[in-house]
Amino acid sequence: MKAALKTAEGTFALAQVERPIIPAPNFVLARVRVAGICGTDLRHWKKHDPALECHIMGHELAGEVVEVGADVSNVKPGDRVVIETVMGDGVCEYCRVQRYNICEHLYDVRTRYVSRAYAEYVSGPAEKFYPLPDHVSFEEASLIDTFSVCLHAQHLSGLGINDKVAVIGAGPIGLGQMMLAKASGADVIICDKVASSLDLARELGADAVVDSDREDAVERVRAFTGGKGADIVFECAGGDAMPTTLPQATKMVRRAGKVVIVGGFNAGETSIPLEWQRLQMSEIQLILSASFAMHDIYREQGMVLDLIAKGRIDVKKMITHRFPLDRINEAFDTAQRKEETGAVFVAITI
Repeated sequence: MKAALKTAEGTFALAQVERPIIPAPNFVLARVRVAGICGTDLRHWKKHDPALECHIMGHELAGEVVEVGADVSNVKPGDRVVIETVMGDGVCEYCRVQRYNICEHLYDVRTRYVSRAYAEYVSGPAEKFYPLPDHVSFEEASLIDTFSVCLHAQHLSGLGINDKVAVIGAGPIGLGQMMLAKASGADVIICDKVASSLDLARELGADAVVDSDREDAVERVRAFTGGKGADIVFECAGGDAMPTTLPQATKMVRRAGKVVIVGGFNAGETSIPLEWQRLQMSEIQLILSASFAMHDIYREQGMVLDLIAKGRIDVKKMITHRFPLDRINEAFDTAQRKEETGAVFVAITI
């Protein structure tokens, strides 16, 4: 099969590799149709990482079932599906209570199976394959992973109707966080430096937007909340921005409010100073959120699929660019240069 393999320079090289097989009777083989580019993927773009060299990456994907094992009953060949890529070892204490998103072996297991979106085929356990209604496109389905991350963070936050919410970062995660908060009855202000992303945030329903390069974002949030600060702040920028955005988030939140950290840290990050005395004396909660898994008896990825299928969130406008797999390097470059290209969610057809 055709696949995009990570190079030593951090770009991609197309190659023919062995097609995955069904290794167990509960496994499914699917033909990938659309994959997305995530902020996590972008953090590795054009960076030397020996651990990724010659590996297939990507974890936002939808496709068609090709083959199923003897024990599979939830999907059949020909079914259109969205594929969940959060997969633990299935035997640890956390997996046994369905908190597989924090499994110690999460990365090793998921990248061996379902987290290989930039290739023609993937294989994984049947429970990770969700049938798509006819009216939900592959492109829409490729955004379900993004919104599942956001839904998990919202569940951890305890967000309620009429809460005052601030979101830092208007990339796919930040916009998804804003849309879910709005769908839940919150008032939302969102901050970013990219004008096109803020324009889209307005179009998608933000109550207020802040150009944090030109305005004092903390003061704008305080004004938006009547001087108190936000009930909940979602940090959705992450990466190189985190040393700026995390302290900023703690200044935007009200006393006894919550800061939910959704954006990813760079590996080895240990030196972001915070005003710990003020945080303690104000009883501000810092909540760290990682991927997604279950909410009570419901799979969070399935919940997002249901929201899209019912029209409660409309994700189509977030897809700003489309590229074939053969142009994956151009796709990544476009996503990286979002200030120039206006990119939000970049879809790769396979």
